[in-house]
Amino acid sequence: MSTTTISDDRVFETIANALAELGAERDQITRESSFESLDVDSLDLVEVGQVIQDQFGVEIKGDDMKKVGTVGEVVALVVERAA
Repeated sequence: MSTTTISDDRVFETIANALAELGAERDQITRESSFESLDVDSLDLVEVGQVIQDQFGVEIKGDDMKKVGTVGEVVALVVERAA
């Protein structure tokens, strides 16, 4: 079985694009952005979690999303779990 390293830049771009599709301003999305500052609610986070699972095969549960506060923390979680 081969392992593919997922770059955190690719994860960030995927998450940022998903957040933009959900209504967040794309130019406001950085790794330091909190979901609150982006006006992202829990239902939006469920959608982002689904995109992450579809794109990277990494499952992010609701409890995981409650523990993270910024885009960068989600990126780090996905990269860590994909390793």
